[in-house]
Amino acid sequence: MVHKSGFVNIVGNPNVGKSTLMNALVGERLSIITSKAQTTRHRILGIVNGEDFQMVYSDTPGVLSPNYRLQEKMLEFSRSALVDADVLLYVTEPQDTADRNADFLEKVKRMAAAGTRVFLIINKIDLTTQETLESLVAFWHNQLPEAEIFPISAQERFGVAQLFDAIKEALPVGPPFFPKDQLTDKPARFFVDEIIREKILLNYDKEIPYSVEVEVESFKEEDKLIRIDAVIYCERDSQKGIIIGKAGSALKRVGSQARKDIEDFFGKQVFLQLFVKVDKDWRSNISRLKHYGYDLT
Repeated sequence: MVHKSGFVNIVGNPNVGKSTLMNALVGERLSIITSKAQTTRHRILGIVNGEDFQMVYSDTPGVLSPNYRLQEKMLEFSRSALVDADVLLYVTEPQDTADRNADFLEKVKRMAAAGTRVFLIINKIDLTTQETLESLVAFWHNQLPEAEIFPISAQERFGVAQLFDAIKEALPVGPPFFPKDQLTDKPARFFVDEIIREKILLNYDKEIPYSVEVEVESFKEEDKLIRIDAVIYCERDSQKGIIIGKAGSALKRVGSQARKDIEDFFGKQVFLQLFVKVDKDWRSNISRLKHYGYDLT
């Protein structure tokens, strides 16, 4: 039996649906999803196994022009996905343009010209017309003539199965990179962090969600219960007050929503305690960024 395996890396501009596509292809909710840009901060692997294949999907932060050190690290994660891709999924959506982060697109063009299999994904086609879609296909074919174009709706799962089959066909022959029962490269604590951060993105506005990092301090798994203590770090005392809310109401709401999703993720009852602390200007502090896992080494 011939076995195929490879790295399938998902890149593109912010808010084009990369995480929704990753979850649809993997069949698990690994990447958090919100309508806000910069939801994904890390490079997250999702591993799909079959008897004769292993697909190692990689979700990455949206490509952006960095304004502080954290965003520089996020851009490094996106650029690293161009180095080890066997198949590259460049995701766009109907409002996307070629001049948005044009330097990154040029790197994708060079990869395609050099022989890397590049699939140009036009996502969210349920939000456009057939006439517009036809013009988008023509436009992107002109931009990336070596790429194969796939119009899909990751949200509605339209075209995802066909894309999955095309990716499988494009994988090189080789042994699996990970054990066949492994779903991701991230530990359980990482997904707790991400679920809590997702609820912060959904419940707070303006700069608050982008100034926050979450860290699990304690994760104790019992037969029927997981006990979790997690800290929400923000940059200023004024942000701490907003996150906690009047009489702790805002923090309780985040904790309740997060606990339900964590229980769904692990299939166990969860006791979750949240704390809020200030870590001044952590987004611009290299040592703190390394501590929080924003480092490629």
